Amino acid sequence: MSKFRLFVENFLVYGFGGIISHVIPLLMLPIVTRLMPNTSYYGINDLTGTIVSIATYISIMGMYDAMYRMYFEKSDEAYKKTVCSTTFIFTLGVSAFVSALLVLFRDRIAEMFYTDHTLAYLLFFAASATLVGATNSIISAPTRMQNRRRVFLITNTIGPILAYSVCIPLLLKGYYMTALPTASLVSSAILEIVFWKLNREWFSLKLFDKKMLRQLLTIAIPLIPNFLIYWIFNSSDKIMITNIIGTEQTGIYSVGAKLGHASQLIYMAFAGGWQFFAFSTMKEEQQVRNNSLIFEYLGVISFAASAFICAISYTFYAVVFPKAYLPGFIIAPYLFLAPLLLMLFQVIVNQFLVVKKTWPTMFILLTGALLNVGLNLLLIPKFGIEGAAVATLAGYILSDIVCAAVLIKMKLMILSVRFVISSILIVGYFILWRAFFTQNMPIGILSASVLCASFAYLYRQDIKMLLYNIKS
Repeated sequence: MSKFRLFVENFLVYGFGGIISHVIPLLMLPIVTRLMPNTSYYGINDLTGTIVSIATYISIMGMYDAMYRMYFEKSDEAYKKTVCSTTFIFTLGVSAFVSALLVLFRDRIAEMFYTDHTLAYLLFFAASATLVGATNSIISAPTRMQNRRRVFLITNTIGPILAYSVCIPLLLKGYYMTALPTASLVSSAILEIVFWKLNREWFSLKLFDKKMLRQLLTIAIPLIPNFLIYWIFNSSDKIMITNIIGTEQTGIYSVGAKLGHASQLIYMAFAGGWQFFAFSTMKEEQQVRNNSLIFEYLGVISFAASAFICAISYTFYAVVFPKAYLPGFIIAPYLFLAPLLLMLFQVIVNQFLVVKKTWPTMFILLTGALLNVGLNLLLIPKFGIEGAAVATLAGYILSDIVCAAVLIKMKLMILSVRFVISSILIVGYFILWRAFFTQNMPIGILSASVLCASFAYLYRQDIKMLLYNIKS
């Protein structure tokens, strides 16, 4: 199978599965926001998700990526089962410990995140979701690593359907604080049971190996700060908005981010197939060149999609959401591009993982995260939620630039002049959009079309080759 076909097939199959699990919540968002009395409730629900995300990151401790990397080290099935079993047992213990801490310190955590200790009871939901979510990620991993595509598609379709089958009735009964956490927990628990039945042969207490654990931790421990830094990128803005300008603005920001985070459909499509492709081709002779080309192609596609989001953002929010959420339209383009920049970062930072040098990633991400937090402190008081969105985007831009510079110096990446030109063009487009046509969709679409034509001209030879490959 050609490398092009392998990448496209994994991108489409696993990507489509990831898209299904995210597109249903996106489609349900207008209904959920209309069932809640005001924006504060959605903000509080989103903050609960924020707590779960950091607790899950800590619980997994980078072991998912380490397991993925070690799984492809050898073809021996007994070895692979030892990798999976050791990872699961370790993750189970850590996630149980983290969940217990959430319950024990629920009052302090509630004050920190919600600025209201009376909401401490929500930490019981967060603790349960952390235990289920962390272990579920490990139990479901063999499905991907064995390339069992049909199973992946089915489970990712069932999950969100189950969640909203629970969520909507609870909202109709007035459980505004707990409907979303309860729905997510029930859905995750059911899927975990399904994956355990499918993959239980890969996990056994008898196969726990201390030597293997040390090898996994050697890869995983340097990744732990990376995931915490990712959390800062994704969630620090919500916490700072809550503490600086209130939960109502957090609710508007969270909904505003949802159109922006529609790009996570693209990111999930990429991530779903990327790990299998990246590690299964990591020893190829042209690996650096191919990886660099994927970075450029995905980058230009991301720029083009972001331009059209700029054009339609205002109209979309005016039509789809209650009027109280309309101010969120301004942040959608920034937060649409941000996850795509993370996708680009994952493409090139994988080069460090391939050569088993994960520590540079931490320092590169930390640079961007510090810029993000610093700009949040400066911009949120002056520009509100737009300031937070700009800070997030700026942090990702800096991380991508620094990472690319380091890898080019290490001869692990190649960057063309045409991509630099494309990057300058998208920055110019954002400036023009913000200054002149944030609420003018026809002008925005016309300008985005001109921008895309410019990208097509720069990459005209690659487009011809792509069309030839598809035809072949």
